[in-house]
Amino acid sequence: MSLPADLGRTGNERTTMPGVHQEFLALPLGVLADAALSRARELGAEYAALRVVSSREQYLVLHDLDVETSTTADDLGLAVRVIHDGSWGFAAGIALTPEEAARLAERAVAVARVSRPVSTERVVLAPEPVYADRRWSSRYEVDPFTVSDADKVGALVDLSERLAAGDGIDVTRASVQAIRENVFYADSFGTSTTQTRVRIHPVLSATTIDRATGGFQSMRTLVPPAAAGWEYVLGADAGLADEVAAIPELLAAKVKAPSVVAGDQDLVIDGSNLFLTIHESIGHATELDRVLGYEAAYAGTSFATFDKLGHFHYGSPVMNVTGDRDSDWGLASVGWDDEGVAGQHWDIIEDGILVGYQTDRAMAALKDLGRSNGAAYADSARHVPLQRMVNVSLQPDPEGGTIDDLIGRVEDGIYIVGDNSWSIDMQRYNFQFTGQRFFKIEDGHLTGQLRDVAYQASTTDFWRSMEAVGGPSTFYRGGALNCGKAQPGQVSPASHGTPAALFRGVRILNTVQEAGH
Repeated sequence: MSLPADLGRTGNERTTMPGVHQEFLALPLGVLADAALSRARELGAEYAALRVVSSREQYLVLHDLDVETSTTADDLGLAVRVIHDGSWGFAAGIALTPEEAARLAERAVAVARVSRPVSTERVVLAPEPVYADRRWSSRYEVDPFTVSDADKVGALVDLSERLAAGDGIDVTRASVQAIRENVFYADSFGTSTTQTRVRIHPVLSATTIDRATGGFQSMRTLVPPAAAGWEYVLGADAGLADEVAAIPELLAAKVKAPSVVAGDQDLVIDGSNLFLTIHESIGHATELDRVLGYEAAYAGTSFATFDKLGHFHYGSPVMNVTGDRDSDWGLASVGWDDEGVAGQHWDIIEDGILVGYQTDRAMAALKDLGRSNGAAYADSARHVPLQRMVNVSLQPDPEGGTIDDLIGRVEDGIYIVGDNSWSIDMQRYNFQFTGQRFFKIEDGHLTGQLRDVAYQASTTDFWRSMEAVGGPSTFYRGGALNCGKAQPGQVSPASHGTPAALFRGVRILNTVQEAGH
């Protein structure tokens, strides 16, 4: 299936992108590529690639209107990756000179030679067209790093003051994380690409404290991280100011809410919660390196083994999940990945059946899957590109209804909003998730909040219990900036678009009672 047009997918054919960072373009990128690739060829490499990566990340935190944390980190380096005699080699450095680029090529070939005797298979890359001298940028209006720290703090103070003015608010916390990433890639096949990606995530939270008992309740905004600039923090589209205005009343009701009664319940799960369940039970489970056991040390392997492809009932017939690296709003969207593969989109689950995985070029070739779908990424020059999660999204029903329509189908159940804690086993199969806000559903209507709710299931039982998905009006663009994988550990961003959905007979736990056990 294809992504609905109104969800903003775009291709990678945007060749004039004023958002590409001009200072990065001023570096001697072509000279470095020539030095590294020519030296790798001289040494007999079948494939060689140079990456130059420059990133800047800022994290600002306010606690009760005072600046608690303010950090800005810059990272700049280059790396050469080769295949020599069927084995991978890799080397990284920080000096942006032709001499260093050539030296890194020599070192990468030396690593490949040492690896050859212990390699169990020869590395082959899936084919990909050549993209010469291409540029791409994520869509943003205001580079966050052109905004002064004073203006950023001022914006967070303003939002915090509005939140603190609400009745019963004892503690406020505000933060914003901003990242600008520039990547130049050139390989021995002739591809050369230059890209800039900007990401940002503002968060406001409030806590109310019972002075008599010492108990407390907290609530935070649901505005997700976005592939956007500073305009996202202040703009109406994200809805941050509206959420700040609503939290005091919601939090006051949560304090008075009864604790949930454990047992099987029908659930309507908002996209602001369901995106994380997608991330953990579908996104990680369909990474082909994890499926094949090449990734196991960090969060395990996967129950969705390769023999299941094409026939396994992952979920109910209303379940359609896509992977992509080319949606405008996606945190994992790129023009080309770190192996020179163009951003694209594909089906992972169709009508409930597992039909695809996330692949890099080596994994795609290993299992004769044809072209890679572009899942290679490294979070800096000093790290090796590996298969990472893309934008993995549950598709809405084009004719589906609203959240109220889904709630209207439930006689006795719970509506869950916002993500919180989670746990899943090393096969991505048995899990437990909580949330931010819980509302009792009685006879198709919301009748007040609940507390202490967690839902528990196996991946297949959960997704097979999905009776209906909402329409495009319920679509939420969730995601994470810090998905972890590999040793040494790397982080990567990924988005998960999802509508609200209705699930029947899911096990509900009371988290306070469980903690008491």
